[in-house]
Amino acid sequence: MVDETSADRGGDRPARVEAVQAVVDRITSWQDGATEDVVRAELLKGLSEAGVEVPEGVVAEVVRRVRADTEHFDVEPLLR
Repeated sequence: MVDETSADRGGDRPARVEAVQAVVDRITSWQDGATEDVVRAELLKGLSEAGVEVPEGVVAEVVRRVRADTEHFDVEPLLR
């Protein structure tokens, strides 16, 4: 699991947020028209590879947003 360091909390985005954002950005760049199951599977795979866990509600919201418009969105508000 990705942990925050004291430097991460000092004004920069936490490593956990950066890791989740990287996974989401990768998915949104090529998942246009993918089914919900495919988006969810790719998201969970990417999060696992990054060593990041997020609540199911965050996963569901990311999947919804990716399927809705596939444009970049900031995940930080979802992870608060």
